[in-house]
Amino acid sequence: MPSFDRAAFMLSAPGLAQCPPDEGAEVAFIGRSNAGKSSAINALTRNGKLARTSKTPGRTQLLNFFELDEYRRLVDLPGYGYAKVSERVKLEWQEHLTQYLEERTSLRGLVLLADVRLPLQPYDLNLIDWASASEKPVHLVLTKADKLKRGPASSNRLHILSELKKMNLADGLTSQLFSATKKTGLDELKAQLNSWLDLAPPANLPQD
Repeated sequence: MPSFDRAAFMLSAPGLAQCPPDEGAEVAFIGRSNAGKSSAINALTRNGKLARTSKTPGRTQLLNFFELDEYRRLVDLPGYGYAKVSERVKLEWQEHLTQYLEERTSLRGLVLLADVRLPLQPYDLNLIDWASASEKPVHLVLTKADKLKRGPASSNRLHILSELKKMNLADGLTSQLFSATKKTGLDELKAQLNSWLDLAPPANLPQD
Protein backbone atom coordinates (compact mmCIF):
# COMPACT_ATOMS: atom_id res chain seq x y z
CA MET A 1 0.00 0.00 0.00
CA PRO A 2 1.47 3.41 -0.92
CA SER A 3 2.51 5.88 1.76
CA PHE A 4 1.21 9.33 0.85
CA ASP A 5 3.38 10.94 3.53
CA ARG A 6 6.45 9.98 1.50
CA ALA A 7 5.31 11.81 -1.63
CA ALA A 8 8.07 13.83 -3.26
CA PHE A 9 8.11 16.12 -6.26
CA MET A 10 9.34 14.23 -9.30
CA LEU A 11 9.10 16.51 -12.34
CA SER A 12 6.92 18.91 -14.29
CA ALA A 13 6.12 18.06 -17.90
CA PRO A 14 4.70 20.39 -20.57
CA GLY A 15 3.34 17.41 -22.50
CA LEU A 16 3.14 13.64 -22.79
CA ALA A 17 6.60 13.28 -24.34
CA GLN A 18 8.23 14.78 -21.23
CA CYS A 19 6.32 12.64 -18.71
CA PRO A 20 8.07 9.91 -16.68
CA PRO A 21 8.22 6.44 -18.29
CA ASP A 22 4.71 5.05 -18.74
CA GLU A 23 5.19 2.30 -16.15
CA GLY A 24 3.64 1.45 -12.81
CA ALA A 25 0.48 3.20 -11.65
CA GLU A 26 -0.61 6.79 -11.18
CA VAL A 27 -3.71 8.73 -10.21
CA ALA A 28 -4.37 12.16 -11.69
CA PHE A 29 -6.07 15.10 -9.98
CA ILE A 30 -8.06 17.29 -12.35
CA GLY A 31 -10.62 20.08 -12.11
CA ARG A 32 -11.41 23.72 -12.56
CA SER A 33 -8.53 26.01 -11.67
CA ASN A 34 -10.08 27.20 -8.40
CA ALA A 35 -11.43 23.81 -7.27
CA GLY A 36 -8.61 23.15 -4.78
CA LYS A 37 -6.52 20.47 -6.50
CA SER A 38 -3.18 21.48 -5.03
CA SER A 39 -4.67 21.98 -1.57
CA ALA A 40 -6.15 18.48 -1.69
CA ILE A 41 -2.80 16.96 -2.68
CA ASN A 42 -1.04 18.86 0.10
CA ALA A 43 -3.60 17.68 2.67
CA LEU A 44 -3.36 14.11 1.42
CA THR A 45 0.42 14.05 1.68
CA ARG A 46 0.60 16.18 4.86
CA ASN A 47 3.00 18.49 3.08
CA GLY A 48 1.72 22.01 2.72
CA LYS A 49 4.44 22.91 0.24
CA LEU A 50 4.36 19.87 -2.04
CA ALA A 51 1.88 21.03 -4.68
CA ARG A 52 1.94 24.67 -5.64
CA THR A 53 -1.03 26.66 -4.40
CA SER A 54 -1.86 30.18 -5.44
CA LYS A 55 -4.51 32.82 -4.87
CA THR A 56 -4.44 33.26 -8.65
CA PRO A 57 -6.34 30.35 -10.27
CA GLY A 58 -4.75 28.79 -13.32
CA ARG A 59 -1.13 28.87 -12.19
CA THR A 60 -0.68 25.10 -12.66
CA GLN A 61 0.26 25.03 -16.35
CA LEU A 62 2.23 21.79 -16.40
CA LEU A 63 1.64 18.12 -15.62
CA ASN A 64 3.22 17.84 -12.16
CA PHE A 65 4.29 14.38 -10.99
CA PHE A 66 4.77 13.36 -7.36
CA GLU A 67 6.44 10.05 -6.57
CA LEU A 68 5.02 7.82 -3.83
CA ASP A 69 7.47 4.98 -4.43
CA GLU A 70 9.35 3.51 -7.37
CA TYR A 71 6.21 2.66 -9.34
CA ARG A 72 3.35 4.75 -7.89
CA ARG A 73 2.67 8.44 -8.55
CA LEU A 74 0.18 11.26 -8.10
CA VAL A 75 -0.27 13.77 -10.92
CA ASP A 76 -1.53 17.34 -10.62
CA LEU A 77 -2.98 18.22 -14.03
CA PRO A 78 -3.40 21.79 -15.35
CA GLY A 79 -6.55 23.46 -14.09
CA TYR A 80 -9.12 24.40 -16.70
CA GLY A 81 -11.65 27.09 -17.37
CA TYR A 82 -10.34 30.04 -15.41
CA ALA A 83 -6.73 30.90 -16.22
CA LYS A 84 -6.09 34.36 -17.64
CA VAL A 85 -4.02 33.23 -20.60
CA SER A 86 -4.34 33.56 -24.35
CA GLU A 87 -6.71 31.35 -26.32
CA ARG A 88 -3.70 29.78 -28.05
CA VAL A 89 -2.21 28.72 -24.71
CA LYS A 90 -5.57 27.33 -23.55
CA LEU A 91 -5.78 25.23 -26.71
CA GLU A 92 -2.26 23.94 -26.12
CA TRP A 93 -3.17 22.93 -22.55
CA GLN A 94 -6.28 21.18 -23.82
CA GLU A 95 -4.26 19.30 -26.43
CA HIS A 96 -1.68 18.13 -23.87
CA LEU A 97 -4.39 17.12 -21.40
CA THR A 98 -6.30 15.17 -24.02
CA GLN A 99 -3.17 13.36 -25.15
CA TYR A 100 -2.24 12.47 -21.57
CA LEU A 101 -5.72 11.19 -20.72
CA GLU A 102 -6.09 9.14 -23.89
CA GLU A 103 -2.60 7.65 -24.14
CA ARG A 104 -1.22 7.27 -20.61
CA THR A 105 -1.53 3.53 -19.86
CA SER A 106 -0.33 3.83 -16.25
CA LEU A 107 -3.28 6.10 -15.39
CA ARG A 108 -5.47 4.09 -13.00
CA GLY A 109 -8.12 6.66 -12.15
CA LEU A 110 -9.08 10.33 -12.08
CA VAL A 111 -9.86 12.42 -9.03
CA LEU A 112 -12.17 15.16 -10.28
CA LEU A 113 -12.36 18.08 -7.87
CA ALA A 114 -15.27 20.52 -7.89
CA ASP A 115 -16.58 23.13 -5.46
CA VAL A 116 -19.55 21.63 -3.58
CA ARG A 117 -21.26 25.03 -3.55
CA LEU A 118 -21.49 25.21 -7.34
CA PRO A 119 -23.13 23.14 -10.10
CA LEU A 120 -20.75 21.02 -12.14
CA GLN A 121 -19.34 22.99 -15.07
CA PRO A 122 -19.36 21.90 -18.75
CA TYR A 123 -15.66 20.98 -18.44
CA ASP A 124 -16.48 18.65 -15.53
CA LEU A 125 -19.36 17.03 -17.38
CA ASN A 126 -17.27 16.56 -20.52
CA LEU A 127 -14.55 14.87 -18.50
CA ILE A 128 -17.01 12.50 -16.78
CA ASP A 129 -18.58 11.68 -20.15
CA TRP A 130 -15.17 10.96 -21.70
CA ALA A 131 -14.09 8.84 -18.74
CA SER A 132 -17.29 6.81 -18.88
CA ALA A 133 -16.83 6.13 -22.60
CA SER A 134 -13.16 5.24 -21.99
CA GLU A 135 -13.96 3.03 -18.98
CA LYS A 136 -11.69 5.15 -16.81
CA PRO A 137 -12.86 5.39 -13.18
CA VAL A 138 -13.65 8.81 -11.73
CA HIS A 139 -13.85 9.77 -8.06
CA LEU A 140 -15.71 13.07 -7.68
CA VAL A 141 -14.34 15.05 -4.74
CA LEU A 142 -16.62 17.91 -3.77
CA THR A 143 -14.27 20.38 -2.12
CA LYS A 144 -14.68 23.30 0.29
CA ALA A 145 -17.25 21.38 2.32
CA ASP A 146 -16.22 23.46 5.34
CA LYS A 147 -17.85 26.47 3.70
CA LEU A 148 -21.28 24.89 4.30
CA LYS A 149 -22.97 23.18 7.21
CA ARG A 150 -23.08 19.39 7.01
CA GLY A 151 -26.74 19.21 5.97
CA PRO A 152 -26.55 21.63 3.02
CA ALA A 153 -23.24 20.12 1.89
CA SER A 154 -24.75 16.62 1.84
CA SER A 155 -27.85 17.91 0.06
CA ASN A 156 -25.72 19.58 -2.62
CA ARG A 157 -23.80 16.34 -3.16
CA LEU A 158 -27.03 14.35 -3.57
CA HIS A 159 -28.38 16.98 -5.99
CA ILE A 160 -25.21 16.82 -8.09
CA LEU A 161 -25.40 13.02 -8.20
CA SER A 162 -29.09 13.22 -9.15
CA GLU A 163 -28.28 15.55 -12.04
CA LEU A 164 -25.50 13.23 -13.22
CA LYS A 165 -27.90 10.29 -13.09
CA LYS A 166 -30.38 12.18 -15.29
CA MET A 167 -27.58 12.63 -17.85
CA ASN A 168 -26.61 8.94 -17.60
CA LEU A 169 -23.22 9.95 -16.19
CA ALA A 170 -23.46 8.44 -12.70
CA ASP A 171 -22.64 4.82 -13.52
CA GLY A 172 -19.33 3.75 -12.01
CA LEU A 173 -18.67 7.19 -10.53
CA THR A 174 -17.85 7.47 -6.83
CA SER A 175 -18.09 10.68 -4.84
CA GLN A 176 -17.43 12.30 -1.48
CA LEU A 177 -17.34 15.58 0.40
CA PHE A 178 -13.92 17.02 1.20
CA SER A 179 -12.30 19.92 3.00
CA ALA A 180 -8.55 20.47 2.82
CA THR A 181 -8.81 22.98 5.65
CA LYS A 182 -10.70 20.73 8.10
CA LYS A 183 -9.30 17.44 6.67
CA THR A 184 -12.90 16.29 6.17
CA GLY A 185 -13.06 13.19 3.96
CA LEU A 186 -9.31 12.61 3.99
CA ASP A 187 -9.52 8.95 5.04
CA GLU A 188 -12.19 8.32 2.40
CA LEU A 189 -9.97 9.84 -0.28
CA LYS A 190 -6.98 7.76 0.83
CA ALA A 191 -9.09 4.59 0.70
CA GLN A 192 -10.16 5.34 -2.87
CA LEU A 193 -6.61 6.03 -4.01
CA ASN A 194 -5.38 2.87 -2.29
CA SER A 195 -7.94 0.82 -4.20
CA TRP A 196 -6.45 2.12 -7.45
CA LEU A 197 -2.77 2.12 -6.49
CA ASP A 198 -2.49 -0.96 -4.27
CA LEU A 199 -1.29 -3.17 -7.09
CA ALA A 200 1.52 -5.63 -6.49
CA PRO A 201 3.21 -4.68 -8.74
CA PRO A 202 1.32 -3.03 -11.62
CA ALA A 203 1.07 -5.20 -14.70
CA ASN A 204 2.84 -2.75 -17.00
CA LEU A 205 6.10 -2.75 -15.05
CA PRO A 206 9.04 -4.07 -17.09
CA GLN A 207 9.89 -7.64 -16.19
CA ASP A 208 13.39 -8.82 -15.27
